[in-house]
Amino acid sequence: MSDIFDILLSINFWNAALRISTPLIFGVIGALVCERAGVLNLGIEGIFTAGAMAGWMAVWLGAGLWGGVLVAALAGAFFGLIHAILTVPLGLSQHVSGIGVTLFATALSYFTYRTALPDVSSPPRIEAFKAIDVPGLSDLPIVGPILFQQTPMTILALVIVAVTAFVLYRTPLGLAIRAVGDNPSAVESQGLSVYGLRIGAVVVGSSLMALGGAFLTMSAFDAFFFGMVNGRGWICIALTVFASWKPGKALIGALLFGAFDAFQVRLQTEIGTIIPGQIFLMLPYILSIAALVLVARKADYPRALLVPYFRGQR
Repeated sequence: MSDIFDILLSINFWNAALRISTPLIFGVIGALVCERAGVLNLGIEGIFTAGAMAGWMAVWLGAGLWGGVLVAALAGAFFGLIHAILTVPLGLSQHVSGIGVTLFATALSYFTYRTALPDVSSPPRIEAFKAIDVPGLSDLPIVGPILFQQTPMTILALVIVAVTAFVLYRTPLGLAIRAVGDNPSAVESQGLSVYGLRIGAVVVGSSLMALGGAFLTMSAFDAFFFGMVNGRGWICIALTVFASWKPGKALIGALLFGAFDAFQVRLQTEIGTIIPGQIFLMLPYILSIAALVLVARKADYPRALLVPYFRGQR
């Protein structure tokens, strides 16, 4: 038991938890932005994959790390635009369109990889982002080693959470996005474009999702390989509900999942010979489902989520 407490109180453990949660932070904030505007984006799993492949390939072709981040964001925006056009002005099923985007983005990513590298048995490696020390902040007790000895993409994810919260709750644009997810008729009566707001939110949200995939190939690892997203997109959809569509709670939910994942890895080392390893692999997902069940019934969801809107409709 003392070993478990030692794990939970370790600075290295929480540093790893934040690192593991980074792609989830990008993904859940992206999903939150889409859903706040009234559009469910189940294309997230494929957009993760597209962002991972596009960012890695851009760096491999010489675009540089931040160039790869930009390419990944543009790839996410492209698939987000497809989903937005199908679901917003055309009013098609958001579930079906999202699943279609996931299949299309995943297949296109794998096809592009195989076409560009037909004879490669193992993926080429790139020079990934390294952990950095933020001057003056990395030396702070406890918080410094956890928050400020991370890769630039982890720090970017935390900044995006703060920026998203500020925009949603402190700006007219954020008020319009929240309103279009709750009462699009009222938004249209104010002379604002429901279509423009929803399409813009889905495109921006999808760009953020793609950065979660880019983190995997450009920060957590240094190569792209099939199956590396491993269901993280679906976890982000659940975390959005857990967070009640609030950026601060979304960050907490992603950190909790990251902590569960980091904990199971360390717990395997401690008692892995006693309990089958598959139990440990299931642990983060079981705990996430339990947390989701506890809060889902009380979640204050956007009232117009999944509801198509057509101009002039009341």
